[in-house]
Amino acid sequence: MDNRKRWPLWEVFIRGKHGLSHKHVGSLHAADADMAIENARDVYTRRQEGISIWVVESKDIAASDPKLNDAMFEPAADKVYRHPTFYDLPDELKHI
Repeated sequence: MDNRKRWPLWEVFIRGKHGLSHKHVGSLHAADADMAIENARDVYTRRQEGISIWVVESKDIAASDPKLNDAMFEPAADKVYRHPTFYDLPDELKHI
């Protein structure tokens, strides 16, 4: 197949009826964003579980390099104030 005629790959995110965030549910090929949304609705919300659909062309997603995870996430380890492990909590507090 000629590369100029190939449809781009789209990543599909669905927000469920009881959720507050969109979750990645899969990928599909479509000619444009409107077609991607319609196809995502047909493929990923057959049981009416979604209330919102996002589609993003795969080529537009930037991701961190897994080989650099140590360097990327290491800086957070030295910020102890982000982890409330040194606070004294009253005994009455049971659900924290």
